[in-house]
Amino acid sequence: MSFASILITGASGGLGAALSKELAGPDVTLVLVGRNLERLTAVAEACAAQGANAHPLQLDLTDQDAALIQLTKADQTHKFDLAIANAGVAYGRETPELARSTTATNVLGVLSTIQAVEPGMVARGKGQIGLISSLAAFRTLGGPAAYAASKAWVRLFGEAMRGRLARKGVGVTVICPGFVDTPMVDDRTRAQFGASMMPADKAAQKIVKALAKNHARLSFPSGFSLRTWWLSTLPAWWTDRKIRRAARKASKQTNL
Repeated sequence: MSFASILITGASGGLGAALSKELAGPDVTLVLVGRNLERLTAVAEACAAQGANAHPLQLDLTDQDAALIQLTKADQTHKFDLAIANAGVAYGRETPELARSTTATNVLGVLSTIQAVEPGMVARGKGQIGLISSLAAFRTLGGPAAYAASKAWVRLFGEAMRGRLARKGVGVTVICPGFVDTPMVDDRTRAQFGASMMPADKAAQKIVKALAKNHARLSFPSGFSLRTWWLSTLPAWWTDRKIRRAARKASKQTNL
């Protein structure tokens, strides 16, 4: 399956920018959504250099009403056959304010994106939706709770949507990456997991292949994915101890 009209949110950097460039090419239209217009324009120009018709769209997805209106208009104009809900935030620490920000972007932003493109795809009887979740959606060991919860929501939302939309000609792929080497990764995480991080361009290649084949789920890297799944199957009394240890360690590092 190839795609000719594509929406990508969170496209101004990191994995979103890598996905944009991976999908760019002649006869491809890209609508690239992000908050930073300068960076978004730079990504659009790079995609245009590859022959794509790239449109930067500055939009704050946490403004649900505005996002729904603008993205619905974009779908009516471009008739997307692929939409990737990639926009998301992650913070190295969690305060009530950061938890609300995480939920607003990672949950409500995804919801606005899907609600904008789903009706058009269903009416046309075709389309592919990609949702960027995380391996943290399966099990987290002391990381920010709002981030893990938001990505668990994305995973379950996508899996439920896949069953509902399959008979209507619309595919859904849930992507659960481990650590991808992007600017969103903080220095402490990079120092701890840097050796196992996947370059953004390589991650984008894997994701595009999974979308083209309408895979139900893509989790990577394989070793880290298997470890996370294994932890999710263990009894709570055992993982609770691990979580407490990880939380104490993270607290000590934060106070250094």
